[in-house]
Amino acid sequence: MKYSAVIFDLFGTLIDTSSRAEYERVLGEMADVLGAPREDFTKLWFDTFNLRTTGALISPEGNIDYVCRQLGVSFTDSQLKQASRIRFNFTVESLKPRPDALKTLGFLRANGYKVGLISDCSSEVPTAWKDTPLSAMIDAAVFSCVVGIKKPDPRIYRMALERLGVEAKKCLYIGDGSSHELSGAQNVGMQPVLIRVPHEMSEDAYRIDEEEWHGPAISSLSEVLDLL
Repeated sequence: MKYSAVIFDLFGTLIDTSSRAEYERVLGEMADVLGAPREDFTKLWFDTFNLRTTGALISPEGNIDYVCRQLGVSFTDSQLKQASRIRFNFTVESLKPRPDALKTLGFLRANGYKVGLISDCSSEVPTAWKDTPLSAMIDAAVFSCVVGIKKPDPRIYRMALERLGVEAKKCLYIGDGSSHELSGAQNVGMQPVLIRVPHEMSEDAYRIDEEEWHGPAISSLSEVLDLL
């Protein structure tokens, strides 16, 4: 067996990534509830990506409070709860597996492969994770907001490898290239593969720090099985 494990990214890999337009629409709804200027709220929310994905902002409420303080916007508890719920519901809706995700993960597990996840995400994801069908299919999930580090820091890859009990050279890493994740995986000795599904090629996909990649690439999760 050439590989004994496969580690996946989450957004843009096991689930679809959001379009920037859709993300901005949701942020606009949150801003309207809070009485904040849409454009300024949206810009500052994007600017807090590193803070929320490394756990410095530990909840949607904390993120909203931080942004509103920067803007000098006051809000009521009711407004805060409503805006936070909009954000959380958006996350829950996004956590739907791609059509071939569960079948691919099921094949891997049934054939003795360890399956891991590394996601740069904010606190809503691990909160909602246990209620997704994906959670039961992953042997070890590492969320950046929980461990306090994000891709491409080598420590987050090594953490996943340690939890799976596998060597880097025996592990495939599948991701859409956000956060310089593919070169990060390569730098710790894993075999990275870019995934880019056809229906996202023409979308305004929201990919933070997307890297240019000239290595192996696939267009569906089922193609992972051809790489083993």
